[in-house]
Amino acid sequence: MIKVGIVGSAGYTGGELLRVLIYHPEVEIVFANSASNAGNKLYEVHNDLFGDTELTFSSDFHSDIDVLFLCVGHGDARKFLEANPVAAAVKIIDLSQDYRLRANTMYQGQSFVYGLPELNKEAIRSAQYIANPGCFATNIQLALLPLASKGLLPDQIHVNATTGSTGAGQKPGATTHFSWRNNNLSAYKSFEHQHLQEISESLDQLQNGFLPASGDSLLARAAEKINFVPQRGDFTRGIFSAIYVDSDLTEEQAYELYEAYYETHPFTHVSRSNIDLKQVVNTNKSIIHLEKHGNKLLILNATDNLLKGASGQAVQNMNLMFGLNERTGLNLKSVGF
Repeated sequence: MIKVGIVGSAGYTGGELLRVLIYHPEVEIVFANSASNAGNKLYEVHNDLFGDTELTFSSDFHSDIDVLFLCVGHGDARKFLEANPVAAAVKIIDLSQDYRLRANTMYQGQSFVYGLPELNKEAIRSAQYIANPGCFATNIQLALLPLASKGLLPDQIHVNATTGSTGAGQKPGATTHFSWRNNNLSAYKSFEHQHLQEISESLDQLQNGFLPASGDSLLARAAEKINFVPQRGDFTRGIFSAIYVDSDLTEEQAYELYEAYYETHPFTHVSRSNIDLKQVVNTNKSIIHLEKHGNKLLILNATDNLLKGASGQAVQNMNLMFGLNERTGLNLKSVGF
């Protein structure tokens, strides 16, 4: 059994990780760390787990585990590891953004590998440390990787993507309050969302030269190419993106390219029928649909921000790191209605 420790297990991503790992056939959860909930049953915070487990939250942290998941806020993962050195044998999967970018990957003499299996599967298999991708970043990259793999990304990419309220985390705020969010829609961080940085580095990995070589910052250089307007939706979970680029491909050529690229990736699917968000909610799937309109290629992608965009992908990465089938523990049913 893979011995697992989780830090930050009371939040949304920590809760999703627990829901998956409790039923993972190869996992033993050694501790679910939450200083503010120590001694409480997991189901006293994640009440949907009532009847599924009698595990309690713990304030303990130790290295007598095989893999550590960090489900803490951005900036807090690096602080935690600096304050709590982890034994060299322990694998780490960090769900924050602290180690995702090329300039910030080092820990204890080793680099964190960017954990997008559809991009870095072989590197993930042999990695000691994984930087789990962001939710918007996962969705948008999966929509564009096949084009980048053939050097077909144009100079300008246009992205409109809407996320559910869980993308903002568990702490209540003005834009997550029910009476504001319900029956409402708004844009935020237009053209300057932080996930542009990891998106651009991944695309540049496949299409060398995509990312401008110089500029004021990585974010500014990414924004020169990717016109990204994120939106807050009035639903709890999921991301639906509509992306368009200029392309000389026919619709059939585009489908053949995408189907070939994702043939060996069990969670990313290409649908020749139109898609909707409920097809992926509560799953680790990403479903892509393509349409050609004149010289524009429209790419639609739907993912669950808490699973394929966070905790599900983290388990997928763990499976790869320990030589398991990627799908182990992740055969989850979508919410059809």
